[in-house]
Amino acid sequence: MSQKQLSTSALARELGLPAKHLFQTLMDAGCIQREDEAWVLTNKGAELGGTMKSHPQHGTYIAWDEKIKVFLSEQGGAEKLITAVALGKYFNISKFRVNPILSELGLVQKSVKGWAVTKLGESLGGKQFEFEQTGIPYVSWEPSILTNDRLLETFQSVQGVAIEEVKEEKEASAINFRDKFEAKHRAADGHYVRSRAEMLIDNWLYMSEIVHAYERRLPVEEEVYCDFYLPVGKVYIEFWGLENDERYAERKKEKLKVYEKYGFNLIDLNLAIFRYSVPQKADL
Repeated sequence: MSQKQLSTSALARELGLPAKHLFQTLMDAGCIQREDEAWVLTNKGAELGGTMKSHPQHGTYIAWDEKIKVFLSEQGGAEKLITAVALGKYFNISKFRVNPILSELGLVQKSVKGWAVTKLGESLGGKQFEFEQTGIPYVSWEPSILTNDRLLETFQSVQGVAIEEVKEEKEASAINFRDKFEAKHRAADGHYVRSRAEMLIDNWLYMSEIVHAYERRLPVEEEVYCDFYLPVGKVYIEFWGLENDERYAERKKEKLKVYEKYGFNLIDLNLAIFRYSVPQKADL
């Protein structure tokens, strides 16, 4: 008795996948490839039970036996990937807002056409694909994205849901620091910051008409807050205001490791930028 074989499109329907997802997954795995605008089977694909077939109406196509399902499962469950549209439905947010929100978090970035996954996005289960017909790039996500704390907080904020900060023991050093240095300096745009130097930075950004956020939590699992964040360009600013303080130096070292780990764009500022002498008449 011959084993049941399915075309790639029929297999996608059986797995509950968009066909374009499955074609892209099989291509990334080296099972199929494009030749002259047609899909052809590779040696690896043949080893996994794929065969080339011909239909009087639909022409040549690739068919698969049950072996390919086992392979796909071992690859990490391609059938479980979640699209931006599915994320929108899950969080009850317009599909047109999902990618801009993911972009603001630094998980994707706008390409010439479509969306591209970032280094941070890849670390959180983002997978890069292209639409078969147009070649436009898009990103799908592993189910774990649905439990990402930063994503949940952001979507809840967008929906107007108030979120209470959870103060766990691992956050103690950061919280103690924020308690110790009260935000009592009012900048020109209304932000309350923790030092005169931060007030000068905030004022400069405001007067330069640069959109910015103050003390924004980084979109990662680590409990890290930046001093300033510029949405345009996804740039983080850190002002290192203390010197000769061992605890502060250790905290700085750990924060810099996080920035490097995720490849964030970081501008470092220190007290040296505020140390200048008033020019004498001879210098004018």
